[in-house]
Amino acid sequence: MTKFTDLNLAPKVLKAIEDVGYETPTPIQAGAIPPALEGRDVLGIAQTGTGKTASFVLPMITMLARGRARARMPRSLVLCPTRELAAQVAENFDQYTKYMKLTKALLIGGVSFKEQDALIDKGVDVLIATPGRLLDHFERGKLILSDVKVMVVDEADRMLDMGFIPDIERIFGLTPFTRQTLFFSATMAPEIERITNTFLSAPAKIEVARQATSGENIEQYVVMFKGSRRDRAASEKRKLLRALIDAEGDKLQNGIIFCNRKTDVDIVSKSLNKYGYQASPIHGDLDQSQRNATLEKFRNGEIKILVASDVAARGLDVASITHVFNFDVPSHAEDYVHRIGRTGRAGRDGKAIMICEPRDEKNFADVEALIAKEIPRLENPLGNAPVEEETEVKSDKPKRSRSRKRKTEDAPQVEPQAETQVEALPREESRKSEPKSDSHSRRGRGRKEDDNKVVGLGDHLPSFIALSFEERQAG
Repeated sequence: MTKFTDLNLAPKVLKAIEDVGYETPTPIQAGAIPPALEGRDVLGIAQTGTGKTASFVLPMITMLARGRARARMPRSLVLCPTRELAAQVAENFDQYTKYMKLTKALLIGGVSFKEQDALIDKGVDVLIATPGRLLDHFERGKLILSDVKVMVVDEADRMLDMGFIPDIERIFGLTPFTRQTLFFSATMAPEIERITNTFLSAPAKIEVARQATSGENIEQYVVMFKGSRRDRAASEKRKLLRALIDAEGDKLQNGIIFCNRKTDVDIVSKSLNKYGYQASPIHGDLDQSQRNATLEKFRNGEIKILVASDVAARGLDVASITHVFNFDVPSHAEDYVHRIGRTGRAGRDGKAIMICEPRDEKNFADVEALIAKEIPRLENPLGNAPVEEETEVKSDKPKRSRSRKRKTEDAPQVEPQAETQVEALPREESRKSEPKSDSHSRRGRGRKEDDNKVVGLGDHLPSFIALSFEERQAG
């Protein structure tokens, strides 16, 4: 069995690894570290929670042990899709460089430019950034990327999903052609091949699991849910979520609830707190300081349940998460793999439960097709939603039919002719003063005696028609 001591890592790096308590590398680490140390480009594909971060952090700091950074010219660059993932990568560098004199800077939104500029001006060995903030510093003339020797794109598929393709291509163009490039991701969509073919040179491809697979140590279930009525579906769905949480009992030490929309994150969090559950929200609209504080409380056990958008689906490394609840079926099937990957980490067992509404069935089918297996159906713990639905539907139909019948019965009570006569009375006096053309155009709604003569052109004929026939007969 391969050990870290067999991977040609720097002695000080090995000592830091020993302090953490690791001896044996994960498959992705064992496969990616040797070619990375040789200076080759690497394309690493592995399911989330398998240690991809250490796969590039450990060889990077080994290679950076020699040399010195210059002001505003970082020696290596790590791009991450979210602030949380970037912060986590920075923590890993701190953990594994404790015996080395390497400097780093973290460039993410929500933090003062002034503080980040001060770090860059001193010169850093490792620059960890999100694409947007990195380009902001570059456009302000505070950053030069011509000395980057190693460039890492972490969660490359998520970068593409979030629309960072133009930014990534631009950043690649700002770095030297001779750089070493490392791509790591849990899933590898077909369209990413163009990027890898363009920017990676004969990469060593390490694929330790089939693309887009979920961990075998994670129990997966789905509850098929349909609200009794459209206006009650949202509250009934939240009631179902609380029932699922209660059903887990003491097994649920802590968990993450994922929602597709930020508004639902806030609503679900408030609802859980209202019913006595310890929950806090986290999504992209919150201040970075608030997001950091929430994550810290969750890691420390002060918060039992984290209600999150997909901002926490990737890179959130809390080893002891026991449960993941998908309040919504993710719109992109790949996100399901990342969401449930927050549990069952570091060899532990985990459980993932998803709620699927009728409108989500297509996305749910995409999820099952992606992971290439059927997710077991879990019985609704409330058990009475279908019965309520049938009762409501039956009771609604007579109400709608009676409403339509009432409208039909009411119709004959309207007397249009009477309304016409009422309108004609006040106009009678004003007709004399109106122009002749107007009087002629109003003939159909005119005087009362005319209306009595012309009723459906039946027995009562207008006098001018009768006169014309008499004149013809006389002639």
